[in-house]
Amino acid sequence: MESLYEETLERYRKFVMPTYAPKILFVRGQGTRLWDADGREYLDFATGISVCNLGHCHKGVTSAIQKQAETLVHVSNLYMNGVMPRLAEKLIENCFDGVVFFCNSGAEANEGMFKFARKIGNKSGRNEIISMDNSFHGRTLATLAATGRAKYRKGFEPDMPGFKQVPFNDFDALKGAITPKTCAVVLEPVQGEGGVLPANREYLQKVRSLCDEKNILLLFDEVQCGTGRIGTRYAWQSFGVEPDALSMAKAIANGLPMGALIVKRKYAETLTVGTHASTFGGTPLVSAAALAVQEAFDRENVLENCQLTGEYLRENLAQIGQKYPFVKEVRGMGLMIGVVLDREAATLAGLCLKQNLVVLTAGETVLRLLPPLNLTRAEADEGLKRIGVALEELNSIIQKG
Repeated sequence: MESLYEETLERYRKFVMPTYAPKILFVRGQGTRLWDADGREYLDFATGISVCNLGHCHKGVTSAIQKQAETLVHVSNLYMNGVMPRLAEKLIENCFDGVVFFCNSGAEANEGMFKFARKIGNKSGRNEIISMDNSFHGRTLATLAATGRAKYRKGFEPDMPGFKQVPFNDFDALKGAITPKTCAVVLEPVQGEGGVLPANREYLQKVRSLCDEKNILLLFDEVQCGTGRIGTRYAWQSFGVEPDALSMAKAIANGLPMGALIVKRKYAETLTVGTHASTFGGTPLVSAAALAVQEAFDRENVLENCQLTGEYLRENLAQIGQKYPFVKEVRGMGLMIGVVLDREAATLAGLCLKQNLVVLTAGETVLRLLPPLNLTRAEADEGLKRIGVALEELNSIIQKG
């Protein structure tokens, strides 16, 4: 008789488009833990790519989903539901004053943000958007054109016009790239896929001033670095620089699909009836989960824990890394952490998985850690121990040549 793993793998091979190559079948999650089909337990330092920021099956979120699923799941945005505007109010209460558009993913949120920028810019003949080298904004054609990593665009040419990239954290390069056609600048306050690279605070302040001077919109992609990931509810709050609009997704509903675009109130009438839409945006079910996430942030000391535990992990990882010449740097903010190597990080990620620690890579040479924001000190120590074993094993492999 075939095992559950073998049955599932065969179905993947026959019926699922091979855009991914998963090797493990997870069947259960709780908090920071995952279990595979064979009953093995893993410590999760990936959280579904910064999605389950409160851990797996968070009690408050699960309860909210169960309750809403018994009441009302979907009616479309042609009708009101009582949950979505409560969520929007909560998001704005903790952000700059503005309005929210709900959708399903980070790519959709960024698409909406680019449409928003062009809608404003086209009034004065401006429709070009400047983004950053090594950025990542999504897999749709417009978000690919904005993405500053050519490998993701390969095979999908021609690029959608209206986007160009400049080096990240290089103010002079950005200033020199602005033309009379420029309507917006978009960036990630902390680049995720590009290598867990934070923006310099002074750089962001100068970019904000430049955009004000040139009457250009400043757009933040907070899809990965937002929702508490770097220690503040919104990433912009860690830098003290307000954008004109921001995109968010991934962790908003702790595992249920949701994206959002927030724009300042003075731009509230830019996207009006008939100019933009999303069938599933802000359904009662997903909005209830997202509202529970916001309530958990209010009650559970999540942000302070993220800051303190993130600092603890970075300091200890840096100390461990000093033993190995192939570890160049440990960087990041909050619990968005990158261990920078002088070689591809995939081997180290595999060795971590061998220690039943789920991690990610970023760029080609960065081990990316995105543990739950409510990670305990004991769980942090457990993760450090497993990473230490993986680093030592990698060192042995290197020494053997």
